[in-house]
Amino acid sequence: MTQPTPPTPAATDAECVALTRSLRRRGTAVLSVFAVVWAFAGASGLASSGAALAVQIVSVPVTAVALHLAYRKGAAPSPRLVSLPANWARSVGIVNVVELAAVFAVIAGSNASGHPAVIPPAIALVVGLHFVPLARLYDQWQYKGTAALLSGVAVLGFALLAAGLSDGSVRAVVGLASAATLWVSAYHVAVRG
Repeated sequence: MTQPTPPTPAATDAECVALTRSLRRRGTAVLSVFAVVWAFAGASGLASSGAALAVQIVSVPVTAVALHLAYRKGAAPSPRLVSLPANWARSVGIVNVVELAAVFAVIAGSNASGHPAVIPPAIALVVGLHFVPLARLYDQWQYKGTAALLSGVAVLGFALLAAGLSDGSVRAVVGLASAATLWVSAYHVAVRG
């Protein structure tokens, strides 16, 4: 005969709700800020300085709205509480350090080999792949979609380079597509949890 599971104390529920809200707010903020970085990088590859300025101007309110949605008062609690693995914070730190080291290695290796044009798609791939373990560590299934989309953007960037597109055009495509991917993820996390 199985024994019934004892009810979880209310304090633990409140702590879990607060942690879930905090992680989702922080996730929205990080996703949004890096979306702006990608948008500015993509804008730098546009042929028209007017178009580049327009992208930069639009990126600010798009990010501000995402942050507002995440931090608004009276927002409904997330429909699902996170279930974090043991040592999740330490593991997240390790994933982020590995990602940062890989980004620096991409930049250094690409510049040293005389192929700086591969930097945007290679970084998109590194960032995309780092979302694979984060999906489990943060208990955010949407990050698997973020990983797949950013990896797809990277593959597209490599294909465009192989097809002979200019470095600026590849930077624009990869930067703007990566920004859009991160904003979609930020809005999803902010609104849907």
